[in-house]
Amino acid sequence: MMSFHAPVRARLGHPVSRVGARRVTTVAFAAQGACVAAVYTTVPAVTEHLGVAPLLTTALMVTVALMAGAGSFLGLAAIRRAGPVATMRGAVLTAAAALVLIGWAPGQAGAACAYILFGLAVGALDVGVNTRAAAIERAYGRSVFGSFYTAWSVGGVIAALLTAGAARLEWPVAAGLAFQAAIVLLAAACMRTHALPAPEGPSDAVGAQPPLGRRLWIRLIPFGLVLLVVYVVESTVSAWSAVYLRQTLAATLTVAPLAYAAYQTGTVIGRVGADRLVQKLGAVTVVRTATLLTAGALAGLAAAPSWPFAVLAAGAVGLGASVLAPLSLASAARLRPAASEAVLARLNLFNYVGVITGGAVSGLLGSTGHFRLAYAVPAALAVLLLAAARHFTRPPGRNAGIGNEVVTTMS
Repeated sequence: MMSFHAPVRARLGHPVSRVGARRVTTVAFAAQGACVAAVYTTVPAVTEHLGVAPLLTTALMVTVALMAGAGSFLGLAAIRRAGPVATMRGAVLTAAAALVLIGWAPGQAGAACAYILFGLAVGALDVGVNTRAAAIERAYGRSVFGSFYTAWSVGGVIAALLTAGAARLEWPVAAGLAFQAAIVLLAAACMRTHALPAPEGPSDAVGAQPPLGRRLWIRLIPFGLVLLVVYVVESTVSAWSAVYLRQTLAATLTVAPLAYAAYQTGTVIGRVGADRLVQKLGAVTVVRTATLLTAGALAGLAAAPSWPFAVLAAGAVGLGASVLAPLSLASAARLRPAASEAVLARLNLFNYVGVITGGAVSGLLGSTGHFRLAYAVPAALAVLLLAAARHFTRPPGRNAGIGNEVVTTMS
C-alpha cells in the first residue's frame, strides 16, 4: 500500500500526496484571506487619499463583488483546462498585482480598474480553492474543510494587523499594500501540484461529468441560503467595519482595522475546532448554535457604545459565523463529487449575492449615517438559518477509499 507521507512520482509527473495537496491548498486559502483583508482594511485610507465619495465607495465594493461572481466562472473554465492548482496560482499572482495597483493608482479611475481586477482574481481563486478542498476532503474521508478556512482567517488576521501597523508607522497606503502583495507572492511561489488518490467506486470516477439537473438545484437551496446570509454578514463586517469604527465610533486609522482583525481572530478560534465539533456533535447542532451566537453578536455590534466594545462584538460575530460557510460548501460538494467544481461555482452565486447585498445595503446605510442599522438587519436574517440547519446531515456514501493507488488527473 502506498504511503501518502512519502510521495512517489505519478504518471503525470506530480508526486502523489494528500498531505502535500492539503498543505498547498492551506497556503492558497491563507493567501486569499490575506488579499481580501488587505483590500477591505485599507478602504478608509484609499478613499481618503483619493477623495472618493461615500456613495462611490459603496459602488466600488459592490463592483468588486460583481466581478468576483464573474471571476468564479472564469475560474471554473480555468480549472477544466489547467486544473485547480494552476488556477489557484494564477489567481493569487493576479490578486497580488491588483493590490499593488490599488495602492499606486493615480486617481479614482485607476483605482476602480484595480478593484475590478482584484474582484476577478478573488472569484477565480475562490472556486479553485474550494474545488481543491472538496477533493482533498474526499481523499481523507472525513471533515477537513474547517482547517482550510482556519488558514483563510489566519491570513486575514495577519493582513489586518499589518494594515494597522503600517498606519501606526505612518506609511503611505501604497507602501503598505505593496508589502502585503510581496507576502502574497511568496505564498504563490510555494504552490506545487500534488496528485490525489482517486476515491473508490464508479460514481466518483475521474472525468465523469453527469448533468447537474433541476433536482440538484433544489437540494442546493438550503446551503445557498446559508451562504447568502453568511456573506451578507461577512460583507457587512469585513468591508465596512473599518469605516464603521472610523465614521461612527470616531476611531483613528490605526484602530479602525482592529474590528476586522478581531472578526477574523474569532473565525480562527471557531474553525480550529470546527471539524472535531462536527464529528462529535453533528453538523445540525453546530449550525444552530453558530447561528444563535452570530445573531446575538451582530446585535451587540449594532449597539456598540465605543470602538473597544465593537471590536469585541466583531470577534464574537466571527466565532459564530466561522463554521457556516465551510459546512455549506462541504455539504454541497458531497451532493455530486464528480462535478464538485461546477456545483461550487454555481453555489458561489449565493455567496456573491450575499456580498453584493450586504455591501450595498451597508454602504448606503453608512453613507446616510445609519451604520448601526446595517448590523442590526443581518442579526435578524441570521435567525432564518435555523430553518436550513436540518439539511446539514452528511449524505450516505461509500468510504473515500484511502489507500487506493489510482491517481486523479485533476491537478
